[in-house]
Amino acid sequence: MSAESGIPTFRGASGLWKQFRAEELATPQAFASRPNLVWEWYNWRRELIGEAKPHAGHEALLLMEKCIPHFTLVTQNVDGLDKQAGIQNVVKLHGDIWQTVCTRCGERRENREVPISALPPHCQCHPDALLRPGVVWFGEALPAAEWDRAVEAVENAELLLVVGTSAVVYPASSLITIGIRNGAHTVEINPQSTPLSHEMDLCLAGSAAELLPAIASALESDA
Repeated sequence: MSAESGIPTFRGASGLWKQFRAEELATPQAFASRPNLVWEWYNWRRELIGEAKPHAGHEALLLMEKCIPHFTLVTQNVDGLDKQAGIQNVVKLHGDIWQTVCTRCGERRENREVPISALPPHCQCHPDALLRPGVVWFGEALPAAEWDRAVEAVENAELLLVVGTSAVVYPASSLITIGIRNGAHTVEINPQSTPLSHEMDLCLAGSAAELLPAIASALESDA
């Protein structure tokens, strides 16, 4: 979903930034030792994401939300394009890049400053309280409340669309298995096959922007 809006992948060889990989920067340890460097990277990411716009796939999901009861979008993306498209019922497993969290008092708030000028940013609760990006880093647990919402949605789903995921990032990938186990009709939308493709009821090779609008139109007709 994000790549089709022009947001580059921040993992793997294509995700290099100043010779650093995402796995080296998106960690609590990196932030503790070099908070300025980590925030420079997030400033760069926020600038790129800030220029991106929702595409036809996001618009299709918005249409689905309007015509399907109990629609839930569970996402690993942190760019906020789903909300920008108008989708309301969104479960953000990996957080939101447009939020900051105080490392001292834990307050979470929206921050749209691009770029954040004073690095590293501080919370007003204490002179030594740093603000960190409101995202889940490598080695951190997913937010419990969001995970519980995601599991509940998948356990009760009649239709589960698996869009553009590699199906290898745990624990998010286990949601697919939960859906299969609970009898959901599973449809994978991906240009490439994944480790769970063979377990899907239907696999559609293609992009989200290409295929989701057709699915949304069909679902709207049946609603």
